Amino acid sequence: MSISAHRDSSPMTAINAKAKADADVIVIGAGIVGAACADALSARGLRVTIIEAQEIGGGATAAGMGHLVVMDDNPAELALTAWSLQLWKAFVAEQPDRHEYSNCGTLWIAADEEELAAARGKAHTLSTYGVACTLLDPAALYAREPQLRPGLAGGLLVGGDTLVYPPKSTRILLERALHQGATLLRTSASQIEDHGVLLADGSRLRATHIVLAAGSHSSELLPDLPLQAKKGHLLITDRYPGFIQHQLVELGYIKSAHAASGDSVAFNLQPRPTGQILIGSSRQFDTVDPAVEPAMMARMLRHAASFTPGLRELNILRCWTGLRAATPDGLPLIGPSHLRRGLWLATGHEGLGITTSLATARLLAAQMLNESAAISATPYLPSRFEGAGQHA
Repeated sequence: MSISAHRDSSPMTAINAKAKADADVIVIGAGIVGAACADALSARGLRVTIIEAQEIGGGATAAGMGHLVVMDDNPAELALTAWSLQLWKAFVAEQPDRHEYSNCGTLWIAADEEELAAARGKAHTLSTYGVACTLLDPAALYAREPQLRPGLAGGLLVGGDTLVYPPKSTRILLERALHQGATLLRTSASQIEDHGVLLADGSRLRATHIVLAAGSHSSELLPDLPLQAKKGHLLITDRYPGFIQHQLVELGYIKSAHAASGDSVAFNLQPRPTGQILIGSSRQFDTVDPAVEPAMMARMLRHAASFTPGLRELNILRCWTGLRAATPDGLPLIGPSHLRRGLWLATGHEGLGITTSLATARLLAAQMLNESAAISATPYLPSRFEGAGQHA
């Protein structure tokens, strides 16, 4: 199966929007973060209702690469991604084929000596945190990935990074939540109120807690949220098994794809279990137009081919875009918000929503139920933007 989104055809039971009932928790959004939250909260015995009018996992979830990666731009990002990867490995172990799971690892490519120094720094940070990684000299790099262009300085292999097919993983999470007693409302929220949601048909649903997990659509319901949409393009090829073995990412990715403004591209190549090659990536600000832009697609392909020249000989099947919700400091919003009474946020994950979905859900549930968690929630609290002590 290609990485493209598919139709919602599972036997998951949805209740009609007319048949509403009070709940302990309403989760707005059934992307991977919302589905993970519904799963974690229903597992703790809470009565959960999920609101989603569109395809399950069909937004940014379907547009993403499904790369489960430990990132270390800052200590909070490292803590959240590393914990979530541990949760993912336990989750997919139950039925890896359904997730289209692969333990391909990530190979961070150093183009020159400056980037090789960055690889050493990254290796030190990850190793200190207990994440296994291996520095590769050029000979070791080309032994693993002969399609790479000559003249590269080396790389860093993080063998524990993996990948899944996000729409399938989302549906597995949602199915589990429904089996645990959650219900799914096939409608949309038009307004968030104190301890309630105004639905598209004008009726209201009440709950003790409202969890907003709608990604870039979160700002449509709460314009005051500190979120900005980042548009990204992805392409996928026909089947070429063995073309590459690992997720390949340039070490320049951090300075290019995560720039604070302007358009950028970065080399990011993924071998799908189907034999297809997923090609990324790009970031664009100040646009929410979902249309594929040929100029951006061509720019991405040129950049990717500059690292793997053989890519020029492969057939591209399709290209698509997605919108990722980003916060000013690059960390997600996980926790209570003062914008409405009973409101909780699980949004703003930008390009790490797939990776951090499971840890986000655990962290949110721990706060809501006054449980302990593996990491501190403090760096991700919405109050860092709303003003300390203001949330209800």
